[in-house]
Amino acid sequence: MHIRLIYLLFVSTIFACSKEETAISPSTPTDTNVPAVYKKIYGASSITSDGTYIIIKSNGLPDHKSPYYPSTNALFQSYSGTTFGGLNFTKNPNSIVEQSATIKIPLNPKVATNHAATPLGPIGIALNGVPFFNQYAGPNNQELKGEMASFDQFYGHPQQSGVYHYHVEPLQLTTVKSTKSGLMGFLLDGFPVYGPQEETGAAVTNANLDVYHGHTHATVDFPAGIYHYHLTGEAPYLNGNGFYGSPGSLAP
Repeated sequence: MHIRLIYLLFVSTIFACSKEETAISPSTPTDTNVPAVYKKIYGASSITSDGTYIIIKSNGLPDHKSPYYPSTNALFQSYSGTTFGGLNFTKNPNSIVEQSATIKIPLNPKVATNHAATPLGPIGIALNGVPFFNQYAGPNNQELKGEMASFDQFYGHPQQSGVYHYHVEPLQLTTVKSTKSGLMGFLLDGFPVYGPQEETGAAVTNANLDVYHGHTHATVDFPAGIYHYHLTGEAPYLNGNGFYGSPGSLAP
């Protein structure tokens, strides 16, 4: 009698654990096919892979304070200081709006035969789920200088439809979540983006980079070596004459 009772309790416990694991599994943001480096994109709502692409879903909301959040949002913070380049901050008329984006980047990025120009709009994703934009301002590839004053205290801002983004160094990552030499995210061609310093602490300048604003060597995340972009404090800031590799896709 006691043996049977113990057995029933054991079976019930196993079944309960199995139910709990089943309940937790669907909310896990990554799957077993995703290499560990992509799991560093902590701002994604999910990260999966179909064996060809890494598929990243994000709402695009920055994880830091900004004057561009509605005043009712807990992350709203008014700002009146200076921004990128020492400019006095001047708020643009836009507000941050939650997005629903699906980004597909190559699992095994390769150099492209023909290097596609980066478009206006998202060209990649930062670790906090915020999009990267290129070195131009809309609508006609104008110089970025005209809108730099509208970058908030973390060097980002929203465009007309509310997509918050970074054109330049994302201070939330280089000074809060990571370091100036750390991984910042990925462009749509699958190649990683690093901060404005090398892992040795040396500053990266345009003279250290090719026309696409990158170079190849080993990093902590890619010890075998990989082509990667760097953010710098001078134009083109993140990307130069187009994608080094063949870009994936972005669906709103």
